[in-house]
Amino acid sequence: MSLIRPFAGLKPAIQSADAVIAPPYDVLNSSEARERVLGKPWSFLHVSKAEIDLPESVSPYDPSVYVKSAENFQRMLAEGVLVQDETPCYYVYRLVMGERVQTGIAAAASVEAYDAGRIKKHEFTRPAKEDDRVRQIEALSAQTGPVFLVYHANVIVDGILADVANGAPDMDIAADDGIRHTLWVIRNEDQLKAITDAFEAMDSLYVADGHHRSAAASRVAASRKAANPDHNGEESYNYFLSVIFPHDQMYILDYNRVVRDLNGMSANELVARIGESFDVELSDEPVHPEQAGTFGMYLNSSWYALTIHDELIPHDDPVARLDVSLLQENLLAPLLAIGDPRKDERIDFVGGIRGLAELEKRVDSGEMAVAFSMFPTSMDDLMAVADSGNVMPPKSTWFEPKLADGVVSHLLD
Repeated sequence: MSLIRPFAGLKPAIQSADAVIAPPYDVLNSSEARERVLGKPWSFLHVSKAEIDLPESVSPYDPSVYVKSAENFQRMLAEGVLVQDETPCYYVYRLVMGERVQTGIAAAASVEAYDAGRIKKHEFTRPAKEDDRVRQIEALSAQTGPVFLVYHANVIVDGILADVANGAPDMDIAADDGIRHTLWVIRNEDQLKAITDAFEAMDSLYVADGHHRSAAASRVAASRKAANPDHNGEESYNYFLSVIFPHDQMYILDYNRVVRDLNGMSANELVARIGESFDVELSDEPVHPEQAGTFGMYLNSSWYALTIHDELIPHDDPVARLDVSLLQENLLAPLLAIGDPRKDERIDFVGGIRGLAELEKRVDSGEMAVAFSMFPTSMDDLMAVADSGNVMPPKSTWFEPKLADGVVSHLLD
């Protein structure tokens, strides 16, 4: 079973593409998604966040949401809004955000390689989120949210992608968030084989974003394999939808934390306790950390700069030395009683693309009691953790620009 293979992708019809592509399901809440689809009956959010077509009282995880998602998906197929390529292809996918340009390849990645650790993870998943993606895939019998993978930049692959991207694109859309999504379809048999062979020669790939989607794909594959007495390994469920970029084009933003309460302490008590492990300074400005080992904290309408004591940093441990680990082990767990951030409902995570104003908003509204701004995890740190066979704490990285949902989907047998 090859590491990646071409697939017959399901894409928006050319005349429908601008009306279809949408932000990833997990970067908008339900109310934001409802606003985003006004006047857009074919937005892929009707598939990826189908609760927007149900009463607001309905939970995003209610069974009716997956039924509605499948109904909306089938309607898009029936109306010709989505069309499937006739033969297996690779797809060059370029993202442009301001001055940043990333050019990668959409492919079907091997579940077997993922299960064996050749496609390496760097985060734990949250059980409820993973279950949600399993239900979504099963309801649609398709993978519609791509897993964002990374490969070590490769002369052969990068050269082919650059050559293809010199031609006329099959899709070129500026989304309403300003990010440009451009797609070229690779059908040439020699190019398909060269790409497949080049990836097969690689030691590994890395999951950058989409751990819940890749974990869910693995679970769906295991379930379908068990239910298929004629299983031969070539079925489409043995692969998962991915877009793979070279490591030297990645852009990681901070992934910040907000906590609902102070674990019974007053604000002054919390600041005093933090001072046992961090240098604490009141700041006149919002704190956006500029180096590892530093953090911002927003509490009671005030910003603080926190610097962890150097003796608490285990420099030789690729996981424990991460800022997300240092905050968890020296503040969130011992002081705020956030024992397992994957499951604790008292903590939430805010992508850096939303800015520090979003942290202030969440705290000032009374929804949360305290917020922490982070220094971004580096790509080198991510790969070091994955190569060591370990994983990061949840929500350690926020990649930008984001892939769009609806650009290309992978139908399952």
